[in-house]
Amino acid sequence: QVQLVESGGGLVQAGDSLRLSCAASGRTFSSYAMGWFRQAPGKVREFVAAIRWSDGTTYYADFVKGRFAITRDNAKNTVYLQMNSLAPEDTATYYCAAGGVPPGPPGSRWRAPGVYDYWGQGTQVTVSS
Repeated sequence: QVQLVESGGGLVQAGDSLRLSCAASGRTFSSYAMGWFRQAPGKVREFVAAIRWSDGTTYYADFVKGRFAITRDNAKNTVYLQMNSLAPEDTATYYCAAGGVPPGPPGSRWRAPGVYDYWGQGTQVTVSS
């Protein structure tokens, strides 16, 4: 049974940092990309960042470049999202997901929720001003 378990969310002030973790189990994810999405109340789920497990290729939404970083630890089967300079508009539930992506450079397909087969339960991030 595939499981993705997020942790690390919380309540922080604007300008603070948080590191989210996603522990994966239940299958081999070597051919997959691991992604982070977020969803704020009343808004659609949006792509944040993704990393291809096999070679570490990363892909980011434009709005997080320079502030967030996605990394992986193969030995722990865990993906991280380091979030710096948080702002109130980053407030959302953050979800980890795993899905198959084609080889080669990352592209728009990596942003599509439908590409991802497995999802975690989400972790809440709240940023106060």
